[in-house]
Amino acid sequence: MSDQFDVIVIGGGPAGYPAAIRAAQLGLSVACIDDWKNTDGTQSFGGTCLNAGCIPSKALLESSELYDRAQHEFAAHGITLSGASFDLAQMQKRKNAIVKSSTQGILGLFKAAKVTPLPGHGRLLSDLRVLYTPLDGEPRELRAPSIILASGSVPMSLPTVPFDGVQVLDSWGALDMAAVPKRLGVIGAGVIGLELGSVWRRLGSEVVVLEAQDGFLPMADQQVAQEALKQLTKQGLDIRLGAKVSGAKTTKAGVVLAYTDATGSHSVTVDRVVVAIGRRARTEDLLGADSGVSVSTRGLIEVDDQCRTTVASVYAVGDCVRGPMLAHKAKEEGVMVAELIAGHYGAVDYATVPSVIYTHPEIAWVGLTEEQVKASGRAYKIGVFPFMASGRARAMEAGSGFSKVISAVDDDALLGVHIIGPMAGELIAEAVMALAYAASTEDLQRIIHAHPTLSEGLHEAALAADKRAIDYPNR
Repeated sequence: MSDQFDVIVIGGGPAGYPAAIRAAQLGLSVACIDDWKNTDGTQSFGGTCLNAGCIPSKALLESSELYDRAQHEFAAHGITLSGASFDLAQMQKRKNAIVKSSTQGILGLFKAAKVTPLPGHGRLLSDLRVLYTPLDGEPRELRAPSIILASGSVPMSLPTVPFDGVQVLDSWGALDMAAVPKRLGVIGAGVIGLELGSVWRRLGSEVVVLEAQDGFLPMADQQVAQEALKQLTKQGLDIRLGAKVSGAKTTKAGVVLAYTDATGSHSVTVDRVVVAIGRRARTEDLLGADSGVSVSTRGLIEVDDQCRTTVASVYAVGDCVRGPMLAHKAKEEGVMVAELIAGHYGAVDYATVPSVIYTHPEIAWVGLTEEQVKASGRAYKIGVFPFMASGRARAMEAGSGFSKVISAVDDDALLGVHIIGPMAGELIAEAVMALAYAASTEDLQRIIHAHPTLSEGLHEAALAADKRAIDYPNR
């Protein structure tokens, strides 16, 4: 194997492997290094997203939601089930099969694009050199005129509640539990904490979520956040805000979590704990002392708008740089950088990166929240359409939530779209396209939406912004 390539990518997750494939599609010779190790000691590409994040979590969310619907919703459809039960081992087996198929699929894509996969560890040295240490071989030096760093991120730890891999788990370990804990503590009410809490609550756990911040989902539009809090509480998640965890003690009765809130000191005893307080860039042993690449005080690799680092011809993309830690944002950065290296145009519109939380109901948004628009001082108008007024949603027994459109008064520009309801993660794509092409609220109003569909909710919300809604009273 050659030690010289046109491009070397360090990291094979949702930023790295698309970068490698796109660069190869553009005629460059590419190597992609990845050191992910599975619990059984095997190696696979795909990073956290495919191995222990996006894909396995959605598999368990789907399985647990079907079980929950069988228990609480099917009767409304006239479907009678008696003695419904679940097989967690089969759920995990299905999840693992999906993960394996997805990660092996990357190797197939590499082969088709003529990308050289290199299982092992990569470290950037000076002068565009990479020290590659195979999983089962001696280190050797590789060279390329362009290098892409895509090392991803790892779960953040909480000093007062250290991971032990048995009773105190990170988000990866929470996906592999072989039994449903009777009592589950989740530290952190962010995206990961709420999704994992939802999985195990549906399967029978008593779930308490301890969130240090006083507000719920502060990054989301607060009208949506409050609806989400209401729905998730109704489903049985015990969400305690302003709860700062100060320690954990393992006893015969379980793990005792000590925390303080506005009313004083408290404790709660659970069988297992999931620490889901966020993620941090994974840069350990990524950069040699002489690499020249700057890292911020927050541990992120410093880059410009086109993901160039402080070293010429070295780029960094995905979770190890600024911006939201989202797989789709990472993918687009990887593709952009590959195109720039090949001499083509490349760009990412960060203003139109959507966010999705895969709870039930789903939560999705793009653009500005009402709070952000209000703080800007710009005059705005709002249109809201509840899914309870949607014929399709009612037919699905999915009438909770709403679509919300925020737009400017002066020029009718669409500023933000927020959805909480069925299939919100799919519905948000129309809003992303609308913002990307600078659509006005009137543009959304004039687009014909098929009936009956969930997407009519966005149409009606746009109409409601000008008090023109047809299927819900204008207010």
